[in-house]
Amino acid sequence: MRKELLCRVLAIVLSAGLTILAGSPLMAVQADQHAAQDGVLHFTVLHTNDEHSALVPFLTNDEPEQEMGGFARLATAVSQIREAKRIQDEPVLLFSGGDFLGETAYGWLSTRGYAPEIKLMQMMGYDAVTIGNHEYDFGPDILGRYLMTAGYPQAHDQTLIVASNTIPPDDYLLASENLIRENGILILENGLKIGIFGLIGEDAIHVTSDSGDIDFPDQHETAREQVALLNNEGADVIVLLSHSGEDEEIELAKAVPGIDLIIGGHSHSLLSEPILEGDTIIVQAGYQARYLGQLELSYHRESGTLSLRNDENQSDYIIPIDDRFAPDPEIQARIESYTQTLNAFLYDLSDGAFDDVHAPLVYADFDLTNKPDLQESTVGNFIADGMRLITSEITGRRVDVAIQANGSIRTGLVPKNDSGSSSALSGESGSLSFYDVTNTVGLGYGQDEYPGYSVVAFYLTGEELRRVLEIAALMPMLSENYFLQFSGLRYNYSPVNITYLTVPFINQPVPTTRAAREAWLYRGEGFQPKQLNDDYQALRRGDEDLYYFVTDTYILSFLPMAGEVLPQLEVAPRDENGHQIPPDRFDELTISYKGRELKVWETVAMYAASLPAAEDDRVYMPDAYRVLSERINPVRSFPLVIWLLAGIVFVIAVLVLLIRFIIKIRKKKPSDHPKQQPSP
Repeated sequence: MRKELLCRVLAIVLSAGLTILAGSPLMAVQADQHAAQDGVLHFTVLHTNDEHSALVPFLTNDEPEQEMGGFARLATAVSQIREAKRIQDEPVLLFSGGDFLGETAYGWLSTRGYAPEIKLMQMMGYDAVTIGNHEYDFGPDILGRYLMTAGYPQAHDQTLIVASNTIPPDDYLLASENLIRENGILILENGLKIGIFGLIGEDAIHVTSDSGDIDFPDQHETAREQVALLNNEGADVIVLLSHSGEDEEIELAKAVPGIDLIIGGHSHSLLSEPILEGDTIIVQAGYQARYLGQLELSYHRESGTLSLRNDENQSDYIIPIDDRFAPDPEIQARIESYTQTLNAFLYDLSDGAFDDVHAPLVYADFDLTNKPDLQESTVGNFIADGMRLITSEITGRRVDVAIQANGSIRTGLVPKNDSGSSSALSGESGSLSFYDVTNTVGLGYGQDEYPGYSVVAFYLTGEELRRVLEIAALMPMLSENYFLQFSGLRYNYSPVNITYLTVPFINQPVPTTRAAREAWLYRGEGFQPKQLNDDYQALRRGDEDLYYFVTDTYILSFLPMAGEVLPQLEVAPRDENGHQIPPDRFDELTISYKGRELKVWETVAMYAASLPAAEDDRVYMPDAYRVLSERINPVRSFPLVIWLLAGIVFVIAVLVLLIRFIIKIRKKKPSDHPKQQPSP
């Protein structure tokens, strides 16, 4: 009896002890070991995309409450998750969906023989990354030198670079030095084999700045080939690093079976939870490393399937990289070293005008927004004004009109107060640094091999200016990135009269070329006022006068295309005598400055620095940029398609009546006609 009672007591104590231990790390390890024995392997995937050289935190219009992102904070977040998973004996992978380069001033260092982004990603332990469109911002040769600086091809053993539908010519560094890989297999500590390949999507290829003669084969065909290859190599799980955007990625998942996980990029989408398309999991984590994506996964050996564990573990799919994460000291020290290098480069580049990328440049107590929808923006007005006014000053010629495209304007401007949040929230003035200002338009590369799209200037007739307005109305039908911001001009346009209709099946719009209604040129000095006044001059149709026009090399490459498709919208750059300049001489249109080409970012920074100082010796953003200036105004009007349809109906009705009349005449019998009376 005593023996039986003792056994019961021991059983109760043992049961209670196991219950307590169930939540302990030791028990978690044991649970994972049992799971593996049962044929279920656990692992975690962390992911970012579109890091865009955003090495340090900064404010955005989306999150004005505090600075987000920064590689040093990101490193801490990754380390904490790795440590928690190490205790559970669970492998952790870290991937990027591409566009680690471009946008901020730190990206300019790639033109000077440095590779800060990928070097830091190697330090953080990224397992694999793919190539996006912005890796080609400075051309494939500089990308090749960049990867060699980062230690490739040997560095593939540390951080794999996969670009499966990217085929450079044999004489390119990317090919001759084996700097990119077609695919790879990662074998985890638990024996799981992860097959990796990478794709760049159609839209990303279309907006690539300079990819040279690189060939980009079809995404779907390449994916099918890679899935087959990786399966033959024994991959248990196939992961695609895709710089395509979720729309193309969903289409790919539908068309190509066998892809277990797609780490996406390009569209900057912040997916709060994965998209499930059949058996494929699709994720994306915003941009600029402001968020870290997290997937807790289970692989079931018996069925060969993948499942998510985030919901059952109450784990976040998306982790904000904010001040909850202290900067990693080693990564932070490396970033500070890169900052010193960037400051020295900036000093030489600007001939001493700027020497500290993070020094305050201008102050404001309001944000300048870059709205994604199709309308004028305050930051767009500021940038276009800088291009117009500074180019006028440098060339000594009055610039009549300047334009910039939304796709090149990467962000708004959010002044930061002492507490690190938006000054607009507190009502007090905050600072905007050179880094902040140039982040808006820091993309591109010039023929002079210096970073930034170069400013070009040429003449257009008044009639051609009106055609630019028609092109401006049409271009957003391709993408909102092509919506144009203006300085020196104001116009009204009719959204319903951009096109007559869209031809079915081929999805081809038929433009009216009558969307732009009234237009006025600003003939005053400085930034243009909101109200129409005597400084505005009406721009009439058929005007053959010449006007000095400014944009950048990237937009210039697109303008003539409109005339190739629609001759009535031809826009031909001209010299001061009105003679047309052919495309093979477009390089003559760049503005020279300090022995190189004038850059868009440079005109904006110089404009900010040139604003008059206040009594406290600070430079403040003019109130003109607090609100929209009504430069681009959609107006209501009667749809031209109604007149067109009415005209077609009228013509058809007249034709029907005419045909009926002819038929009636022909059917009349001779007896129906009056007989002729004989002559007397």
